[in-house]
Amino acid sequence: MFSLVKSFLGHVIPSIVRPMQIVWNQAIGFLFIVLALVFGYRVIRGKEAMGLQLVGGAFVLLIAWYGVSSFWKARKISKS
Repeated sequence: MFSLVKSFLGHVIPSIVRPMQIVWNQAIGFLFIVLALVFGYRVIRGKEAMGLQLVGGAFVLLIAWYGVSSFWKARKISKS
């Protein structure tokens, strides 16, 4: 009986966890891309010194890259 339950869970758990990982990565990617857009708008419209705008721009690029890489990771998980 124990081996039957173990076999069942071995088939069911991966089929539940994998879609959850895909949705999680897509949600995080969306969140970070939205944050990058909001902060990017603030950097462009800001009246700060050039140094602060450069730091802000680097921060926006970092957050946008993390968002895009989250979508790539979700796509990689879905293809495997």
